[in-house]
Amino acid sequence: MLLTLRSGTKGKKVKEERKVTPVSSVPVLGSKKTEKTAIDPKSAIAAAQIMTHSAGTRPKPKPARQVVPVTPEPEEEEEPELDENDRWMKEARAKVNNVKGIDVNAAEQIFNDVVVKGDPVVWDDIAGLEQAKTSLKETVVYPFLRPDLFSGLREPAQGMLLFGPPGTGKTMLARAVATESQSTFFSISASSLTSKFLGESEKLVRALFLMARALAPSIIFVDEIDSLLSARSENGEHETSRRIKTEFLVQWSALQHAAAGKEHEDVTRVLVLAATNLPWVIDEAARRRFVRRQYIPLPEPETRKHHLQKLLNAQKHDISSEQFDNLVAMTDGYSGSDMTALAKDAAMGPLRSLGEALLTTPRDQIRPIGFDDFEASMKTIRPSVSKEGLKVFEDWAAMYGSSGA
Repeated sequence: MLLTLRSGTKGKKVKEERKVTPVSSVPVLGSKKTEKTAIDPKSAIAAAQIMTHSAGTRPKPKPARQVVPVTPEPEEEEEPELDENDRWMKEARAKVNNVKGIDVNAAEQIFNDVVVKGDPVVWDDIAGLEQAKTSLKETVVYPFLRPDLFSGLREPAQGMLLFGPPGTGKTMLARAVATESQSTFFSISASSLTSKFLGESEKLVRALFLMARALAPSIIFVDEIDSLLSARSENGEHETSRRIKTEFLVQWSALQHAAAGKEHEDVTRVLVLAATNLPWVIDEAARRRFVRRQYIPLPEPETRKHHLQKLLNAQKHDISSEQFDNLVAMTDGYSGSDMTALAKDAAMGPLRSLGEALLTTPRDQIRPIGFDDFEASMKTIRPSVSKEGLKVFEDWAAMYGSSGA
């Protein structure tokens, strides 16, 4: 760069030219004055960096080390001990899940609705009906407990029908069979196998029989079988109802071997046990599959006496043996459930006689049940079966069944 300086004197003008190096003002530490000195550009940059660092630009402090609290690992909780029923249900679900071709949702619905395990009903809980008990033992209990003896021509029947007037102990017999034979009990009704979706009812029926095979020995008990397997007709029957009946009959037939009399290793221990008050409305194909058709009549006098004594055994009463005989004679035509209803109503007699004093009378001061209480109860508790109705059952039993008294 060329810089021209002019200096003037009076009367003269002098022109002087010279080269000047760029000057930068760099403050020198420790000096009072700032002098203009010529420095190298690289030195200037280095000095600027030193000044910047010394002017207060401090290095960022390192972040403090965070201490993360160590949480102890949770101890594994011990699974609660399952009772007998829950343990059985867990094992049963494991067996059913291994069954090929079963619908899982249908099987779960069967588990939730109809499986009954360990129902504590034994033969002694049922008064009388000795012939029916003997028939059930031969058909169900003995073959289930000794399958090695009942094969080939002795292969047990896959269907048994209990019919008779209402209240004679048909359902109690079925539950006693399940307990005595140590088998799985499937309690079925028409609502258990019906669905609003097309084809779901057939899946439920198929799942029911597959589960019965997997959990054998098992009993499929159908109460009021007439509502599920009534006679098929061309007029007035819905297609869904017909398809359920057909699927039920097909699965039922699959339980038996085609060739009777031959020895088979895989003896199927599944029984379809049914009860009905209207045996004459059952479809003929279903009636044929019920090889044993047992008539359960009204209790006989000795059975009624035993039933009354058992009901009053745990109650405080003053009924003599002679009065028991009188009660038996007075209750001719009563069913087992009628006798139970009569005893319950008579047991309310001592409480009715107290009136409002019932609220303050100690329990040990209430009088025992007497013969007069039964006489008063018989005015309201009457037999539920007519003689004409009994005649119809007896005629059907003479034609298709056998007596179970």
